Amino acid sequence: MRAAVRAVLGLALLGTALTACAGDDDPVTLRVLASPELADVAPLLAGLEDDTGVRLDIDYRANADLDGQHPAGNGGAAYDLAWLASDRSFQLRVRDSDGRLTRPESTPVMRSPVVVGLAPATARALRAGAPGGRISWADVADAAADGTVRFGMADPRRSDTGRAALVGVATAAAGTGTALREEDVTCDRLRGFRSGQTLTAASSRDLVDRYPARQGDTNALIAHEAELLALNASGALRTPLEIVHPDDGMVLSDFPLLLLDPAQRRAYREVTDWLLAADTQRALMERTYRRPVNQDVEPSARLRTPVGNALSFPDRLSIVEQLITDYGDPARRTADQVVFVLDFSTSMRGDRMAALRAAFAGLSGADDTSTGKFARFYRGERLTVVRFGGRVLEERTVTVRGDADLRALDATVARGGYDDATALWSALDRGYRIATAAVREEPGRPVALVLMTDGENNAGITYREFLRRHRALAPESEAVPTFPVHLGEADPNALRRAADATGGRMVDAGLSSLSDAFKEIRGCHRQ
Repeated sequence: MRAAVRAVLGLALLGTALTACAGDDDPVTLRVLASPELADVAPLLAGLEDDTGVRLDIDYRANADLDGQHPAGNGGAAYDLAWLASDRSFQLRVRDSDGRLTRPESTPVMRSPVVVGLAPATARALRAGAPGGRISWADVADAAADGTVRFGMADPRRSDTGRAALVGVATAAAGTGTALREEDVTCDRLRGFRSGQTLTAASSRDLVDRYPARQGDTNALIAHEAELLALNASGALRTPLEIVHPDDGMVLSDFPLLLLDPAQRRAYREVTDWLLAADTQRALMERTYRRPVNQDVEPSARLRTPVGNALSFPDRLSIVEQLITDYGDPARRTADQVVFVLDFSTSMRGDRMAALRAAFAGLSGADDTSTGKFARFYRGERLTVVRFGGRVLEERTVTVRGDADLRALDATVARGGYDDATALWSALDRGYRIATAAVREEPGRPVALVLMTDGENNAGITYREFLRRHRALAPESEAVPTFPVHLGEADPNALRRAADATGGRMVDAGLSSLSDAFKEIRGCHRQ
């Protein structure tokens, strides 16, 4: 009897063990929100299911910071995992959520820097003018401003890749060598660069798919190194793009896998272990051209180009959001109009006028510094110069299409025609009438006014009368800020009042230089 009982209990325990093992081996399906760029990994994932029993149900969607996706424990998650080109924006959003969101576990899977692919002829042209032939983001921005580079880039509002590219360019434009700060995000520095964008898409995968049909009018792509290598290997291009690793640094994406639902941690660990295994890393590298994170896997020959200066991502979400807002909709073609109201009273003779002319020459392309390349006049921009003394002496407007337009503008500034008096407020009133007409003609065009003077008003209308006329021009005039540049004996309080009344700000050229002052504020205002 006892033997029979022991046999029954033994069978029961064996059955329980078998049931437990079967349960452990049951297939698991995880819902994954993934960047569209990662669709090239899909053919390898059958091996994941075979080896681990975990299946990934992937929804490829452009969503740069997982907006609306809340990790479990904070209201539930629509997805178990997220697989992104970069999770930096999302992690900043979690950090800024005051505890409402949980920082998810994140595992880097592979790496690829955001670089530039240039048509060979374009690459040769840029290398010829770059020190040591090493092309920088500043060189790309300069060439975009003059129409030499016409590039495609994914929309940074929606794409991890486009966002990383924009951060890289903006960081290079700031010239600090560190992560972007609030004061580094100014709306003027990327205007020239943006003027060269001729192609965009919600994701860099869509961008790369569209590029072969646009090779005639787009000669550059800004995307991950991996995407450009894959495009070159596809045979879809007339001539492969030359991949340039910008000399002033790159943002490096690490394609992390995020655990949104902690209840799936065991399956998540199985997936990450499989992805990081040497054999999988080699397969990912060979198929997707991304660099392995597993140090035991040697990169292939084409992936051994040094990344160099890896640019840091901003440490505050507000900085990223302001940068994206300033850049705007890349599909919307906009170009600023800037009205320069310039003092040509006799006190400007000599060194001051030489500095003014040098500043305009620099903005026209003569300034080959990094900041100069980012701040220069650009193709499509409309520029007006109003020269004044005791009255308006001359007025000239050009739309920049090439060097001839810039020479015409420089000639206006280079001419003499000084006057003994300074009708400051009359000249500013004239500038606002020009600016208001521009806003009325094209409401979507950002318009700003730069006022440069070295003296006090002693002719024409009073400041009070200027304000009265300015208010009478509303509502168009309200969209136009004034950026006064203080020089010499000009009254800083009066200039500051004018800036405050019109939504601009004053810059003191005596603290740096007239050229730096123009770089800092030219056309810089929020849209």
